[in-house]
Order: sequence, then C-alpha cells, then structure tokens
Amino acid sequence: MNDTPTATTPFWRFSLKFYGQAGVSDACIALQDDCGVDVNLLLFLFWLASERQALTPDEVKKLDATIKSWRELTIIPIRDTRRKLKGAKTFVEPAKQEALRDKVKAVELEAEKLQQEALFAFTQSGPLGKPSEPPAAARANVAAFERAMGASFPKASVDVLVNAFDGLTGR
Repeated sequence: MNDTPTATTPFWRFSLKFYGQAGVSDACIALQDDCGVDVNLLLFLFWLASERQALTPDEVKKLDATIKSWRELTIIPIRDTRRKLKGAKTFVEPAKQEALRDKVKAVELEAEKLQQEALFAFTQSGPLGKPSEPPAAARANVAAFERAMGASFPKASVDVLVNAFDGLTGR
C-alpha cells in the first residue's frame, strides 16, 4: 500500500500506517492467500478496534456480504492479472510488460481504496458493534472474522497483526 495524495479517510490513513508496520503486509498476504481473507475487511476490523468497536461474527458476515460483489468484480481479477504478469514469459518486451504491471498495480490500489472509502462511509450511519477497549476489540474482531469465515487463522499471522496493532495504539 502506498500513500496517495487523496488519502482522506481516517480508515485509509490508519490502513497505511498499520500496513507499514513490520511484518503486517506479509501476515495480511499470508491470510489472504492461505485463508481467503479480504485484507481490506481485516484492516477495517482493526481500524474499528482502534475506534473502540468490537463486532460479532454476524456483523462481520454482513460486512463481508456487502463488499463481496466489489471484491469479486474488481479486486480479485485485478490482483490475479497483476500477479500473472510478474515475470511471465510472453512475446511482449519484459520492460514494457513490467510497466503495464505497474499500471495494473495502481488500478488495484485504487479499487482497494474505493472499497475502503465505501466501508468508511458505512460507519457514518452509526457505530458498529459494541464498545470495547482497543486491545480487546482487536482480538474480538479477529475472532469474529474467523468465526464468520468458519476458519482458523494461523496463530503466527494473527500474533504479528495483534502485536503491531498494540504497538501502533500504544497498548
């Protein structure tokens, strides 16, 4: 994730800062690739925790259902294209192929930013979940995400994220 001049929502700014913490991007990508986690939703749950909001598995399921069509229409196919372009042997000159891949990456980032803006706008209708202290909310939100997905996330990845969150929020 790179900062852009239009990084306007508090959620986007939080995501940039959190994602930039040591190990966070690797943990997020591992959860995405190994468990099918929507990284933007995961970041949203951590942002909500920073805002003292803990969600239930049903609330996480509703959020996931709300963003699913956007993720499947844009983010997943764009990401797949970007990944397939990396180092692929084609008849296009490698430098030109890489330049195209960079453009695809920028489009992917814009699609993710739009998803985050929509998630942030959703919060403007009122608070989600129940009040909770940030460290407890972060752990509760990850657990709710696991239950919503019917999955068990690797402890090592979760620990990296929770520890980075605790460090970021000063807990």
